[in-house]
Amino acid sequence: MHMSDALLSPVVGGTFWMASGALIGYSAKKIKEENDNGKTALMGVLGAFVFAAQMINFTIPGTGSSGHLGGGLLLAVLLGPYRAFITLTSVLIIQCLFFADGGLLALGSNIFNLAFVPAFIAFPFIYRVIAKGAASPGKLAAASMTAATAALLTGALFVVLQTLLSGITELPFRTFALFMLPIHLAIGMVEGLVTWGVLVFIARTEPALLISAKTAIHPRAALALFAVLALLVGGVLSWFASPQPDGLEWSIAKVSGSKELRPEGEPLHQALAAFQEKIAFLPDYDFKSAPESLTGKESPVNPGSTLSGIVGSLSALAAAGTAGLILGRKRTEAEHL
Repeated sequence: MHMSDALLSPVVGGTFWMASGALIGYSAKKIKEENDNGKTALMGVLGAFVFAAQMINFTIPGTGSSGHLGGGLLLAVLLGPYRAFITLTSVLIIQCLFFADGGLLALGSNIFNLAFVPAFIAFPFIYRVIAKGAASPGKLAAASMTAATAALLTGALFVVLQTLLSGITELPFRTFALFMLPIHLAIGMVEGLVTWGVLVFIARTEPALLISAKTAIHPRAALALFAVLALLVGGVLSWFASPQPDGLEWSIAKVSGSKELRPEGEPLHQALAAFQEKIAFLPDYDFKSAPESLTGKESPVNPGSTLSGIVGSLSALAAAGTAGLILGRKRTEAEHL
């Protein structure tokens, strides 16, 4: 559901840049006020894990489409909404700058749709209401499935609305929504199942992570597990990602006949696209120009995908971990003044 610049006008794109920027500032302020700096390392490894997980597109049977996990709800449950928002924002920025996944103009909208919605809507108003702080498998299942599905549907609806408000494409609102919402309902159900599975495992191994603790916790086993999973998923399992278009591309193709839209005569769009092309050293999670000898025609092994998974995961770990460390350090220093 990473939007491209072709869907957005400069006014709408700029508006959501400002909205997301304000949310980043608000979340940073709230993190400084919290007394759980022990979750800084967890921000890093979970950011790496979510980056890797988003590389794995799974096929939606009978549709010709695919989807990938968003990870926002899982982050919110384990980190709280403010740290989850900063962590997923770090992931989205890395995806945009290094891998050309999502447009630069659309970055604010993507942060809003993929990070704000699960962290500040689905988690507090749906997940916490259903789970009520309990770690029973039944409540975790109901909370995870409902909140994840609601987050995906709400994010998909925002994509449609932002496209409508931009008015630079010929995607009819009703038709676009009729494709976007059902396909993201299916993706949301898969995300809910995966989120539930991870939370059940956490409840059995590191139950303190599911409690809003006021003291720092150091879940070394969870840190090691998510770090290993990030490298394994991003470096190896990404070879087997579905080649089918994702839910957004599929919906656009069904409505317009083409999965990519390119606005003509928009200087800002062209300038941003040229800049992104220069800085994205692994566009679409592959080499810019890979020799055919690097991969066999019938082999799933993709060195570009492996490098992207490892570099991206480590970059997300560094970015999210550094953000948590800086915010925590400022908090500590302020207490000594």
